[in-house]
Amino acid sequence: MAKIKYAFNEDDKAKTAKSVGRSLKISPKHAVEICRELRGMDLESAKVYLEEVISMDKAVPFKRHNKKVGHRRGLNGWPSGRYPVKAATQILKVLQNAEANAEYKGLDTENLKIMHISSHRGFIIRGWTPRAFGRASPFNTPTTHVQIVLGEA
Repeated sequence: MAKIKYAFNEDDKAKTAKSVGRSLKISPKHAVEICRELRGMDLESAKVYLEEVISMDKAVPFKRHNKKVGHRRGLNGWPSGRYPVKAATQILKVLQNAEANAEYKGLDTENLKIMHISSHRGFIIRGWTPRAFGRASPFNTPTTHVQIVLGEA
């Protein structure tokens, strides 16, 4: 397998813990919005935020990919948002993996902060769906790569 390169240059490798999720079957647009919202948060508040999104108690503000997205209550400073449950579940798993890596390295898990989080489009899983009169239309599944770097605050 190819070596994974992070879109982050760390200064002190002893104070950071990394984790990556490759080819996750989630929407790249949803992942971008969730990562933008989590960037800079401390670890515990990020996990609580993702749990609230999964239980549909808190909406994720959609600032870039917001064409025809309805307004949601509880959003401060931005009206449109959604509840991307599937993407939030996968990103929470990657975040918990990064926390486990930090604990293995001996970092203080109560004092961790998200130094870098980003998502990139992965490869597209090609598929077809049958149509009338013996035809078929493409039905593709996008994948997403998510990378997280935690550091001691």
